[in-house]
Amino acid sequence: MSVRVAASDDRARRKTRGDNRAAGGERRGHGVVRGDSAEASLGPRIRSVFVVLAAAGQLLWAAQGVTSSAGERTAPSAGALYPLEVYLVAGSVDVLPAGVYRYRPQKHALRVHLAGDRRRELGEAALGQTAVSKAPAVLVVVALYARTARKYGVRAERYVHIEAGHVAQNVYLQAQVLGLGTVIVGAFEDDAVRSALELPQTESPLALLPVGTPRP
Repeated sequence: MSVRVAASDDRARRKTRGDNRAAGGERRGHGVVRGDSAEASLGPRIRSVFVVLAAAGQLLWAAQGVTSSAGERTAPSAGALYPLEVYLVAGSVDVLPAGVYRYRPQKHALRVHLAGDRRRELGEAALGQTAVSKAPAVLVVVALYARTARKYGVRAERYVHIEAGHVAQNVYLQAQVLGLGTVIVGAFEDDAVRSALELPQTESPLALLPVGTPRP
């Protein structure tokens, strides 16, 4: 399984030239790179070194990857409506230029959303948490409630939040297999996250999952 970096969309500040390809590993996962020493402490769970694209791709697949020809995904979804989207905020992901990327599950690909390192702005939106601003990469889970509300009405919000929990648990489990660490962050200002990542108003940020090498 490989993760492909696609050309940027019209909101990206610049185009990514060529395809940065790397082996994404199988479901058992592999391809973690550790640095010689930490750049910064990220609390009790992770530290700032860097992550290979293969590992980032495997984490994204664990969050929302397609598992069947019918379009089923790794995380269960009420009515198979899949209201969640996942962004990768990359800062130190080996061959991947710093930027914000949207994960496209159907193609197991990344599409450039914004060029440039946005971890500092995202960390500020998360009330100054260095686990966000210093992590090599951050997975951002957002919801489009309307996808589920069309069928389930007022119950939609509950179902979407349950689904976000499934996604976060999958990322935790996959990170463990890859020898990485993560932590779910819910303390942030929604509008500030939207501003930092230039998200549309229809997308509601639900969780931030910084990823890095576990502290010894």
